[in-house]
Amino acid sequence: MTADASGAAEIRGALVRLRRATGLPVAFGGLVEPGRPRVRISELTGTATLALSALAVVSGNGLGGKAVALARPCAVTDYSMSRQISHEYDAAVAAEGLRSVLAVPVVVRRRVRGVLYGALRTAQPLGDRTLSAAVAAARDVEQALVVREEARALLAAARPGTGAGAGAGEPAAGAAWEQVREAHAALRALAPRIADPALRAELLSACGLLTAATPEPAAAVRLAPREVDVLACVAAGATNAGAAARLGLSAETVKAYLRSAMRKLGAHTRGEAVTAARRAGVLP
Repeated sequence: MTADASGAAEIRGALVRLRRATGLPVAFGGLVEPGRPRVRISELTGTATLALSALAVVSGNGLGGKAVALARPCAVTDYSMSRQISHEYDAAVAAEGLRSVLAVPVVVRRRVRGVLYGALRTAQPLGDRTLSAAVAAARDVEQALVVREEARALLAAARPGTGAGAGAGEPAAGAAWEQVREAHAALRALAPRIADPALRAELLSACGLLTAATPEPAAAVRLAPREVDVLACVAAGATNAGAAARLGLSAETVKAYLRSAMRKLGAHTRGEAVTAARRAGVLP
């Protein structure tokens, strides 16, 4: 799945959540086109026509363009009559029968990446609760895009020959190998936060590239995914509290996973558990 396609999927999901949370009959949105100061409306829910489909909203123009230019939410009570916006898109909005409209930008690292719209077919104020729900939906998209970008950066860093099979199976030395272990722990922590199954599988596959190519015959062991996640954090130097924060778990849950992993590995200390997991080929 391309970055654009995965971003569009996040927009689509956010629009569904926005309608569910607010009761707005119509929601639509899209991403900023790469290299161009405009948003392409690609996702529609609750619409009765295709008037808004593929509409290119230029920064500064209309309600969405104003939200892009200002990088903040904007709303109008009666779109066609509003003096707060320009009216390049009145025909498309009128064809869909929209009156009250809000637009919330999706902002990642101070750059607008997309816009979410919600709308009524009657002219009435959109209250604070509706606007707050729209902002929350946009924040969900922002966080998802950040996670995806972090994941892809880690994948790119992990691929160029840093796996345990590189260099005739000899592990990298010193600080370089510690960076591999930190990347492995970060990838494992990111994977459960990604809704896209394809990207999540790609991440976990990259984790596999970083672990030992051939486990020792006597070291075969089956660890649950979360047990591996915890051990990866421990191997990277994290405390139980640090692992809990990274993985989104409680400290007690981390301890439980760690105890279970130690029991399966026949280890009596955290360090022994990490060493045994490396022999088993589940950690780099």
